[in-house]
Amino acid sequence: TDLRPLDILSEAVPARGMRVFQAQGVRGFQLSASRPRALGFPASRLFVHCDRFPEEFSIIVTLRVLGVPAKRNEYIFTLMAEESPSVLVGLRYAPDKLHFLFWSQERAGGWQTRVTFANVSLGDSQWHTLILAVSGPSFSLTVDCGVPKDVLVETPFPASLSVRRASFYLGNRRRRKGVFTGLLRQLVLLPGADATPRMCHAVNFKVATLSVPTVLQDIPAKPVSNEVLKYPYETDMKVTLGARPRCTKQEKAQFWFNASRRGLYLCDGSTWVSMLEVKHRLDYVEEYQNLVTNSESMGVEVFTIPKVGLFAAVANRITPPGSAIYRWTDGKFVPYQNIPTYQAQSWKYFTIGKKIFLAVANFEQNERGQEFSVIYKWSRRKAKFITYQRISTHSARDWEAFVIEGEAFLAVVNHREGNNHNIDSVIYRWNPRTGLFEANQTIPTSGAYDWEFFTIGPYSFLAVANTFNGTSTKIYSHIYIWLSGSFQLFQSILTFGAADWEVFHIGDRVFLAVANSHSYDSGMPAPSNFYAINSSIYELNITAQMFVKFQDLLTYSALDWEFFSVGDDSFLVVANSFDGFTFSVNSIIYRWQGYEGFVAAHHLPTVGCRDWEAFHTAEGSYLFYSSAKEPLSKVLKLKTT
Repeated sequence: TDLRPLDILSEAVPARGMRVFQAQGVRGFQLSASRPRALGFPASRLFVHCDRFPEEFSIIVTLRVLGVPAKRNEYIFTLMAEESPSVLVGLRYAPDKLHFLFWSQERAGGWQTRVTFANVSLGDSQWHTLILAVSGPSFSLTVDCGVPKDVLVETPFPASLSVRRASFYLGNRRRRKGVFTGLLRQLVLLPGADATPRMCHAVNFKVATLSVPTVLQDIPAKPVSNEVLKYPYETDMKVTLGARPRCTKQEKAQFWFNASRRGLYLCDGSTWVSMLEVKHRLDYVEEYQNLVTNSESMGVEVFTIPKVGLFAAVANRITPPGSAIYRWTDGKFVPYQNIPTYQAQSWKYFTIGKKIFLAVANFEQNERGQEFSVIYKWSRRKAKFITYQRISTHSARDWEAFVIEGEAFLAVVNHREGNNHNIDSVIYRWNPRTGLFEANQTIPTSGAYDWEFFTIGPYSFLAVANTFNGTSTKIYSHIYIWLSGSFQLFQSILTFGAADWEVFHIGDRVFLAVANSHSYDSGMPAPSNFYAINSSIYELNITAQMFVKFQDLLTYSALDWEFFSVGDDSFLVVANSFDGFTFSVNSIIYRWQGYEGFVAAHHLPTVGCRDWEAFHTAEGSYLFYSSAKEPLSKVLKLKTT
């Protein structure tokens, strides 16, 4: 037997009824149902030296299946004798099942045997590679190089199956019914061997390649004359609007339109490449709106509810009247909803599927002496947030929402319990069965202020800003990494009353900035100024597998960092709150200057600045700051040239 791969798909090319289609950056053939016989060719073109189908073999298929109706079967390929409607060898897909068919001559008149692999879910519109290995009565299916599914049947695959006067048909069984409606990229027969070890060493198992037609390869061969016209070409081009989406190999060749920048970007498989953009540069900052709030504001969260609008939730200190949610209307924030809160410290907006939530971190007890932080759910019918779940917390400072491996989590920072600052903060996991968050893991923290979740490649991290252990603010804050189903310590960094972590990317570089609020140690002599202290920026060192200090910046009781971009320029703005003498302190915007690091560019007068939020609308880019010392927050507009 000739043990070279027999490329069934390439042998059928070119053929009428085949169109090249690109999805998720990968090319495949879309087959026409109108002329099924046109998608066939004689088996003798593959079996040149022998007219017998091999007794042992592997079939390798790379395909993208669309949703298949519950009672429908679609054929991936068949081998059929010209004078008979029977299928000699075939592969067909049904919802959650894959059937391998073969004709056995052992019984009188012949008999078709069907080998079924259950729980094979391919209809997710993603690319998948299947490896079917056959040897006698043993059949093994491997999907995306996962755990093989093995089936042993009574009727073995025939030792001598004649393919004389037989033809292969792509995506059909020589008739229109049951035609494959997805995309086919690879269809290879490998005689005499299990192809799994040969295939399962690629980086992307879902599109692992043994043999692919030239026209479907990433870099097509140079066409001869008008060869390109043989393959009508199209792509599932998708233009995404709104916030910056992810750009991976799955989004390759997709577009993103950034309305605020008036820019069109193309995903090249790893980064968004500008195709058309009006380049803006930050010129200066102007006062845009003075927003009178219910009371002093400890934090602000700006978010967009799809098909509803842009909102800002402000965490107000005094109860009553509680905290307010504002809606962006005619270019300004106007009051929209008031929610009872108890010395609210921060808000966190997040979604789970189609559900929209807003969680508040309450610092004090309610009127009944109960200490709860509350998760609110957006009611589409009432067009407002309503109470969804109360969670017992201890002087909560912050919520962080994130997703790991498809599961939703919500982490709360517990600042203190009574006078004890060394307590556990809690990570909650969403239970889709009960529709509630349930405690999943506790992490010891010291007077903590902030959680910051981020990912680097396939790894997930959670950083905590520890502020005070009861005697000193000079303590370690910690970065945790998700391993084996829980967060484990990754790195500890010495901080001074840490109030905030901010992670950001500039090109391929990953940075982590800490806002240090004050330096105090009961066992040490008092410094000349507790509050004039360096805040630090750390950069990920891939070789050392740790964050190393990149730059120190002098700050004044810094409580927040916010990273934002204007055009090709990157910026950090710090919330300076107190310089030891007055709360009227300039907060500073730093511009990224490459080798120089971050350099002060704009000095913004603020009063007890607690939090910054950057946001964009069709009219431009803005900064929102909350004041913890007066019932007045400000929206500033970034003026560009």
